[in-house]
Amino acid sequence: MEQREPFFRGPWTLWTIALVILGSYAAQSLLLGMDAAILNYAFTPTDLDHGRLSTLITALFIHGGWAHAGMNAVGALAFGAPAARYFGLTLRGALGFFLLYLVCGALSCVGYALAHLHDMAPLAGASGAVSGLLGASTRLIERKGAISPLATRSVVASTFAWIVINAVMGALHYAPGIGEVHIAWEAHIAGYFAGLLLVRPFAAAFRQSPPEDPDGDGLQGHDGSSERLG
Repeated sequence: MEQREPFFRGPWTLWTIALVILGSYAAQSLLLGMDAAILNYAFTPTDLDHGRLSTLITALFIHGGWAHAGMNAVGALAFGAPAARYFGLTLRGALGFFLLYLVCGALSCVGYALAHLHDMAPLAGASGAVSGLLGASTRLIERKGAISPLATRSVVASTFAWIVINAVMGALHYAPGIGEVHIAWEAHIAGYFAGLLLVRPFAAAFRQSPPEDPDGDGLQGHDGSSERLG
């Protein structure tokens, strides 16, 4: 019988991400305060107009409160274990896993910017990157130790469900555990698709044993505006 992944049991790489999310918010609270953190490190679509690209990464470490940071840390632990285990615990595999997380987070900000061109509302939070872990893991849950093609039933169903869930949360401006807030649902979807598409090339570059492609799916290899929470 196939053994299921325990819910909150993951390798050290995954716990590192969860602890960094919580630790960065603790540092934010103690050293910066909310206003300074949002002003200096959150992402706004206008940052791309001015070539301020560092916020594509720094925004992932800024959160709107302990509930926001905690939800993202729990999300990473809940969704990221298949991807973390697939990349492995070698230095090379861990580096690839962390880079995938950061790239998915940066691309989630870009996706948000494309939906809100020239908007000044800041985006803060790691949920775009966490969504990327979910996208990556979605392609690893059907086949043990192998990446599923994009057109498999489980990948298509999970993708559809993620789009619907985030569209509903965005329309209602509500997230469980956080309450009524502006949800950057576009960033969640962009990050998810980034993980879905990039898991194969990143694994091919960083995993100890590069994955095979038996099905050939072709993927070798700042003002006073209210912030949006990602």
